[in-house]
Amino acid sequence: MAVTPLYKQFADQLAISIRDGVLQPGERIASVRSAAQQNKVSVTTVVRAYELLESRGIIESHPQSGYFVRQPAPRPVTEVRARNSHQDNPAWQQSTEVDVSRLVLATLKTIQQDGTVPLGSPYPNPALFPSQRVAQYAGRITRAASHSSVFDDLPPGHPDLLRQIARRYLENGLKVDPDEIVVTVGATEAINLCLQAVARPGDTVAVETPTFYAMLHAIERLGMRALEIPTDPHRGIDVTALAEIMQTQPVAACMVMPNFQNPLGFQMPDEAKEALVRLAEQHQMPLIENAVYGELYYGNAHPSSLKSYDREGLVLHCSSFSKSLTSAYRIGWAMPGRYREQVEKLKFLNTLATPTAPQRAIAEYLTQGGFERHLRRVRRAFAQQRDLMRHFVLRFFPAGTKVSEPEGGYVLWVELPPAVDAMELYRRSLALGITVAPGRIFAATNRYSHFIRLNYSYPWSREIEQALRLVGKLVEELAVD
Repeated sequence: MAVTPLYKQFADQLAISIRDGVLQPGERIASVRSAAQQNKVSVTTVVRAYELLESRGIIESHPQSGYFVRQPAPRPVTEVRARNSHQDNPAWQQSTEVDVSRLVLATLKTIQQDGTVPLGSPYPNPALFPSQRVAQYAGRITRAASHSSVFDDLPPGHPDLLRQIARRYLENGLKVDPDEIVVTVGATEAINLCLQAVARPGDTVAVETPTFYAMLHAIERLGMRALEIPTDPHRGIDVTALAEIMQTQPVAACMVMPNFQNPLGFQMPDEAKEALVRLAEQHQMPLIENAVYGELYYGNAHPSSLKSYDREGLVLHCSSFSKSLTSAYRIGWAMPGRYREQVEKLKFLNTLATPTAPQRAIAEYLTQGGFERHLRRVRRAFAQQRDLMRHFVLRFFPAGTKVSEPEGGYVLWVELPPAVDAMELYRRSLALGITVAPGRIFAATNRYSHFIRLNYSYPWSREIEQALRLVGKLVEELAVD
C-alpha cells in the first residue's frame, strides 16, 4: 500500500482544522518556519503543504504578510428559471422539432482539438481509468481465441459480462436477472434502441431541460418531437408539471437522467423518483433512464435508480462503462423491462452485434476485483476538483455568475450574466486555446444562450486555473459589450 507523503498528511490535517473552524476565514496561519518547528517537519514539507492547500483554494498567500485562510466564496446555485413558469408560459406545453446535431457535432470537433484546455469536453479524464489493464485482457483473449464468428457476438451479450453486470447491481442493492440485460455499443445505442422500441416518428417525448444532448439526438434521429419539462437543479424534472401537461396531450415516453444529470449534476430525491415512476404507471408511459453517471457519486451510498421503483416493467434502464471504467470499447447495456424482446430485436437489426473480446475483457476485470477501489479514487478526485472549479469560477467570473453544485459526475453548469452570448464566448475562448460547452446544445430551443458547461475531471493545474481566469475576463468583456 502506498504511503501518503508527509507534506500531504500535514496539508490534510491543516485542512481539517480549517473545516472544523479552528482557523477562521481571514486568519493568518503559522509562518513556514514556525510551522516547521512546531510540527517537527522540514521547511520544505511545510512549503509543499501550503502550496497544495493554496492550489485547493483553502489558503492564500499575501506578499510580505504570509499565508491566510481564504475567505469562502458565495455559493449560489444555478436557477433553472423555467422550473416555475410552465403554468404562466404556454410555450412550455408545446413540443418542438429537434435539430441540434449539426451544432453539437461542430462544437465537439473543436472541443476535442489537440492542444486545447478541455473545459468543454464531455469525456472524463482518461488518465484516471485502467484502460491499459482492460486492453491487456482484451489482447490476451483475442490471441487465445482459436476461432470466432459474428455468431459469437450476437445479442443479448456474452454470458460472463451479463453475469458481472447483474452482480454489480446486486452489490448496489438492486436484484437483476442477467437475462434482463442487452449489451449495446455504449449507452447511446441503448438509449436509441429503447426509444425506437417505445415510440414512433412524430410522437412527443418528454425530456428534462437542460438535458444531455445525446437524448435530443435520439429524438431527432427518429423523427420525434421533444417536450421540454422544467427541471430543478436539485430535485430534477418537475413531476407535477409533467403530470399537468399529460392531461392535455399524449406523451409517448419520457427520457430522464435522475442521478448526476448532465449538465446540472443533481441527484433526484428518492420520493421524486418514485413519484415519476408512479406517474408513468398511471399513464402507461415508458421511462427511459440514462444511468451512465450512477457510479460517480460523492455521497456514502450508491443512489437509487428509477428501475428500483419499477413494478410494471415500464422503466428502460440504460448505462455503460464509458464514464466509470473505460471508453475505449464503448460497452453499454439496456435493461428494457417489458420491452426487452423488442430492444434485442432492434439491436440485431441496427448493429447486428457487439464484439465479444471487449465484453470478455471487461468481465475479466470485474471478476479480478479492484473496480470499487478504482471508483473510490475517482470519486474522491472528482469531488475535490468540483470544489476547486466552483471556487475559481466564482472568483474569476463577474458578479451575477451562478454555478451548480453537482452531487456526482464531473461537469459544472454555469449561468453567466444575461448579456453574455455563450456561443460568442465559446468562439473567443477557442481562439485562446480553451474550450467550453455552450448552453445552446443542451436544449431543443435556445433557452440557455448565456449558460456554459465546464468539465472538472482533469487534475487541477496552473494551466486550468489560468484558462478559467482568461474565460472569466472574456465573460466580463461580453457582459458590457
